[in-house]
Amino acid sequence: MSVLEASHKIDPRTASKPALKAFFRLAERWKLDVDEQMTLLGLTAKSTYFKWKKDEDGHLSLDTLERISYLIGIFKALHILLPNDDAADGWIRRPNTARLFAGKPALQRMLSGRVADLFVVRQYLDAQRGGRA
Repeated sequence: MSVLEASHKIDPRTASKPALKAFFRLAERWKLDVDEQMTLLGLTAKSTYFKWKKDEDGHLSLDTLERISYLIGIFKALHILLPNDDAADGWIRRPNTARLFAGKPALQRMLSGRVADLFVVRQYLDAQRGGRA
C-alpha cells in the first residue's frame, strides 16, 4: 500500500499532533529554517506555521500529513543507510552526484513545493536500501 492509499485511512484529528511533533524534531535535526519548513509542509501562511510550532497541534490536511509521512520516511531511510547521525542528518544538504539530483543537494529537489518530489527522494532512498522502488 502506498503512502497515498494509506493516507485516506488516516484520521487527521488523531494524526495531526504526533505528525507535527515528529516534523519539528526532524526539522531541528536537519537544521531547516522557517521558510524551508513551510515549503516542506506546503504552507504559505506564517501565522499557521507559528501556531503549529507553538502548540505542536493543528488540524492538518491529508496533503500535509502525506508530506510529513514522506519526510519521516526519508529521515528513517537515511538513518538506516548512513553510519552516524551527523552523516544521516547532513545528507540532504550535501551535493549529490546521483542523476536524480544532478549534483545538487536532495533538499533542493525537496524544496520544489511538490509532494511528488518528496516521493521521488523517498523512493530513491528506499531503492538504495534495497527496498522496492
